[in-house]
Amino acid sequence: MSTAAPRPVGQDHLWSVDEHLEDILATVRPLDPIELQLPDAQGCVLVEDVTVEVSLPPFDNSSMDGYAVRVADVAGASEEFPAALEVVGDVAAGHAADLLHVGPGQAARIMTGAPLPKGAETVVPVEWTDGGLGEGPVDGMRARSLAPDQAAGHVRVYRPAEARAHVRARGSDVKAGDRALEAGTVLGPPQIALLAAIGRGTVRVRPRPRVVVLSTGSELVQPGEELGSGQIYDSNSFALTAAARDAGALAYRVGAVADDADTLRSTIEDQLVRADLVVTTGGVSVGAYDVVKEALSHVGDEDEAGSGIDFRKLAMQPGKPQGFGSIGPDHTPLLALPGNPVSSYVSFELFVRPAIRTMMGLDDVHRPTTRATLTADRALTSPKGRRQFLRARYADGTVRPVGGSGSHLVAALAHADALVVVPEDVESVEPGTEVEVVLLG
Repeated sequence: MSTAAPRPVGQDHLWSVDEHLEDILATVRPLDPIELQLPDAQGCVLVEDVTVEVSLPPFDNSSMDGYAVRVADVAGASEEFPAALEVVGDVAAGHAADLLHVGPGQAARIMTGAPLPKGAETVVPVEWTDGGLGEGPVDGMRARSLAPDQAAGHVRVYRPAEARAHVRARGSDVKAGDRALEAGTVLGPPQIALLAAIGRGTVRVRPRPRVVVLSTGSELVQPGEELGSGQIYDSNSFALTAAARDAGALAYRVGAVADDADTLRSTIEDQLVRADLVVTTGGVSVGAYDVVKEALSHVGDEDEAGSGIDFRKLAMQPGKPQGFGSIGPDHTPLLALPGNPVSSYVSFELFVRPAIRTMMGLDDVHRPTTRATLTADRALTSPKGRRQFLRARYADGTVRPVGGSGSHLVAALAHADALVVVPEDVESVEPGTEVEVVLLG
């Protein structure tokens, strides 16, 4: 499902953000289309245009509870001089349109969504009538089971109605032969509703990618458990699983794996059966216990040149150490992210989210960006030669950093809705400067 792109050689090569992203997007491919039932297609991307086969609505029907009448029979009607009409029966939603015929001086009691009977030209709301009770205007109809006699007798109408008033015309929403949805549309609730309304029970889509997320580190404890000495709670796997779902994937979180290379390799191998993409966090730097690097550096696909996991350094902050490649018999893409919470999340937004959306078959895979005026108490500093991404709040054309530049400051991340981008050749940004901003939500 992937082919490796040409990669710079040499362990000392410092990758740019753009080089790393281009390598990823040149490797991952949109998933093959499948036919899915509507409930299973939510969040998926259409691979072909959908044409309307049945007009919507398929017949003229009433938009009100009231009486179907002829225009001439209610012309000039008023409370002082109401039009008195013979009620010839009921038309409820689901009834055939030819069950009744409305002739001169007649009316049919009609319910919202019911087909307009033959002979009728308009609908008067029940509130414009006496409801057949002869006691002045009413607020509504009584249930047929409680008052079956109101489907017959006479009704007084106190206001005139124009032709086709309160009538939903056949095909007024969409007509047979119209294009209902275009290829490339993401199917949300309104799109699912439209497909169902025009009679489509299945649809051809690219499935949502299945993303397995796992964090590494013997120090990690699951939330809700007791912390021991030197331990911290595992937040990365929860954050990245949520981020993968937000990007459109079906995401599966795996409990934190201890710092053991054999255990990590076997865990990943076990997860490949349900993975279109694997994301790990932690263990990719240069420490003695960086288990992801140890476990996967020499893992390759023997039948595909250039595959395997490549660990590299990027000219960015946070998120300098990264890993990318493929693993297993199906060459499943794997992205190895750093373990610090901010580094991990920023790396996800820059690299994993575009990969997921590429696999979905979307054309626009990136977060939106804008330009904004920096508001800050003092100038922002940035390391020379690194592209820095600072957490920030964006509003009304201005952006303000939140928290510091530390990659462990997860509390500040929770209050950010944007990233300020400081280019590699900029070491200081003064307040009032216009800056590039990545909008996160």
